[in-house]
Amino acid sequence: MHFVHQITSSDQYLKDYAASIENPALFWENVANEFTWRRKWDTVVDWDFDGPNVQWFKGGKLNITENCLDRHLQTGGNDIALVWESNEPTELNKTYTFKTLHEEVCTFAQVLRNYGVNKGDRVCLYMGMVPELTIAVLACARIGAIHSVIFGGFSAQSIADRVIDAQACLIVTCDVAFRGVKEIPLKSVIDEAMLQCNSVKQVIVCRRTHNSTIINTPSEIGWHEAMSKIDRAAAILQKAEVMESEDPLFILYTSGSTGKPKGVVHSCGGYMIWTHYTFVNAFQYQPGWLHFCTADIGWITGHSYSIYGPLLAGASTLQFEGIPNYPSSNRLWEIIEKYQVAILYTAPTAIRSLMADKHSLVDDYPMASLKVLGTVGEPINEEAWRWYHEHVGKGRCEIVDTWWQTETGGILITNLAGITPAKPSFATLPLPGIEPLLVDENGLELFGNNVSGNLCIRKPWPGIIRTTWGDHERCKQTYFSTYPGLYFTGDGALRDELGNYRITGRVDDVLNISGHRIGTAEIENAINMHPGVIESAVVGYPHDIKGQGIYAFVIYPGIDKDHAQLAVQIKATVIHFIGPIAKPDKIQIVTGLPKTRSGKIMRRILRKIAEGEPNALGDTTTLLDPSVVDDIISGHVF
Repeated sequence: MHFVHQITSSDQYLKDYAASIENPALFWENVANEFTWRRKWDTVVDWDFDGPNVQWFKGGKLNITENCLDRHLQTGGNDIALVWESNEPTELNKTYTFKTLHEEVCTFAQVLRNYGVNKGDRVCLYMGMVPELTIAVLACARIGAIHSVIFGGFSAQSIADRVIDAQACLIVTCDVAFRGVKEIPLKSVIDEAMLQCNSVKQVIVCRRTHNSTIINTPSEIGWHEAMSKIDRAAAILQKAEVMESEDPLFILYTSGSTGKPKGVVHSCGGYMIWTHYTFVNAFQYQPGWLHFCTADIGWITGHSYSIYGPLLAGASTLQFEGIPNYPSSNRLWEIIEKYQVAILYTAPTAIRSLMADKHSLVDDYPMASLKVLGTVGEPINEEAWRWYHEHVGKGRCEIVDTWWQTETGGILITNLAGITPAKPSFATLPLPGIEPLLVDENGLELFGNNVSGNLCIRKPWPGIIRTTWGDHERCKQTYFSTYPGLYFTGDGALRDELGNYRITGRVDDVLNISGHRIGTAEIENAINMHPGVIESAVVGYPHDIKGQGIYAFVIYPGIDKDHAQLAVQIKATVIHFIGPIAKPDKIQIVTGLPKTRSGKIMRRILRKIAEGEPNALGDTTTLLDPSVVDDIISGHVF
């Protein structure tokens, strides 16, 4: 397949970038013409950030799965679409051509129809990294149902919160999920969550272990049993649902600076254009390459660059059930050799973890098939970047350091592999259509280079968030009100002498843990559910592997309490209400928190203490009780 709008030189990048800023409607109309539409659009883009109201390809009709699957059948459909590698290296992998994946998607789409799922209904997917998850995602899109994938590590309460917010009518889950040595009991977690979820009419259970005891009620059915009842030939002939370009494609819940997760909504048309365009350009994808994105599909990276982006481009995508260091620290290198992976897209957390593991004999694996390395989720430090380049890429592979967010749908700032220059620890330059700017705390734009400020985007791109599910005002307040007329990313950045951008971290009360955003308020709310906890404050601190760790200061009365045991209980409470991903790395039991006379917690002081810089606290005389700080500094951490 030839990609008409793939950038092939630095000169073309400059030309395309200029064209996309000067006349975005013409630029994106030309890109969109590459795709299969049931009806072309009336208007390419209509927007204002005050609403916010953003519409791309208004009046256009399509189904994204016809572009992911059907159009690749025109050449026979025998190219590999999906390769699945089990958690256990001894278990047989599974391979799907575009033809066989299309058949599975059409069949499960008919299962959903048979259980009364209609266009616009919400379907929640709480599964391990199995092929059935990809099939279920695409089947929802096929019939116009809005999918909401929930990461397989979230707790029953977190699931219930998301299911209730979306008012999902059906859930697809697995009996268990495997991640390394862990067996995660997904179905039993769903059973607990369902006690609160009255909107759910049906639960479909994919048996990963072929355990026949997990079907408990008449409203539950096994995946394979449901699939066996479908006339596959008839299902294949069933037309995909015609969707408006601005119809919602999926909801993905993400953490914010308040306790309640927010459902980020992406639309069918714009998201399709953006994920395809960014995939083929950032990675410089070439036909025949195998793309390996290590992200779980429960996160936006898995949506955009494990499923939609690659399949839209007709690429082969590899999905891995396990973790990089199981059963040995060589697992990733063995997978790359086994399947001849061309693109590896992973997180700095995984890279740092493998760097630190002396048993990862990366130099023993030639990995000659690798062409491009990618990083995602957080800024990569220079030491990790150089190790990745020298030891994984053998000094010959380009590294793309991609910056983007759940809300952006796809990559916004990155170097293009082999086309535009890379710079260690810098995301570098914006993609066509992205007009970044830096502002100070008052919203005044910072011009020129060698400046630092808050990162905003001036105009919309096709993949931008459309709303937060059921609460459009929250979308406005979170992203478009801090600096009116701009999309505020919540990140700080610096711009060097050549105009390259380096992301310096969150500037709000959101932590970036292993590339996943978690609001401090959400963690504090969970900690405060522990009986006896009076109050808590959570901050981030530098973590060698995860980038940021979670440090919790907790007020608990009674000096006779076993603080070590209490810390264990508090961690268990957080796991219960959110999941293991939000578990504090460090807990300190304190008698009080540094507060102003108006009652505001001075998190700046807590951050300095957590970072091991007690001598850099600044003026503490304005605090309600300055002695609290001395008590915290001399306290014990668990």
